[in-house]
Amino acid sequence: MSKFARVISKVLRIKAKSIRDETSPMNVKSWDSFRGLLLITEIEKAYKMKFTMDEILSIKDIGSLKKIFKKRGVNPDE
Repeated sequence: MSKFARVISKVLRIKAKSIRDETSPMNVKSWDSFRGLLLITEIEKAYKMKFTMDEILSIKDIGSLKKIFKKRGVNPDE
């Protein structure tokens, strides 16, 4: 399991194997505004990076979060 999946699984309290690009607040009960902020904070800590406000606002699902990683040259699935 990747570090990315571990962080998401822990913060959102879902099984890592259920995480898909389409995973979003619309289909994960526990993903409320608080957990959304916590997810950003924990991802920043785990990867020692800081998201810009524009990046944060663009996160609608796991796929959009992965796009930010890819733009920065980081593979979240490793």
